[in-house]
Amino acid sequence: MTPRGGARAPRPLRARRATSREALEWAVAACGEHKAVDGVVLDLRTLSDATDYFIVVSGTSDTHVRAIAEHVLEALHNHGVKAHHIEGLASGRWVLLDFIDFVVHVFHPALREFYQLEGLWSDAPQWPVETGEEVR
Repeated sequence: MTPRGGARAPRPLRARRATSREALEWAVAACGEHKAVDGVVLDLRTLSDATDYFIVVSGTSDTHVRAIAEHVLEALHNHGVKAHHIEGLASGRWVLLDFIDFVVHVFHPALREFYQLEGLWSDAPQWPVETGEEVR
């Protein structure tokens, strides 16, 4: 249906979809805002077809791990980015947030030491994440 005069009403503007790099940066920032510790980004683009990046950070307790993960989910949701898959949020020992192009791993320090993701992916270029105090 057209308004009088035959002109069509303009379509509402659709929000621009975030790039994966923007979403990655928002996730890193969200980790820092909740004082995650020992943060690192692993660039897996030349090593894996499963994802492009891992963000690996630690919390200081189960509650802190959950709070960091929940804040990342909320911050990205506010930008229109939703996680494809979530693991471990209820326990707070190791939370995995899969955003397809990148995966956020939030660890309790004891589990991070045990699993050594940075060692498993030692060939990956990596850079530190500006977060809270270092605990290693």
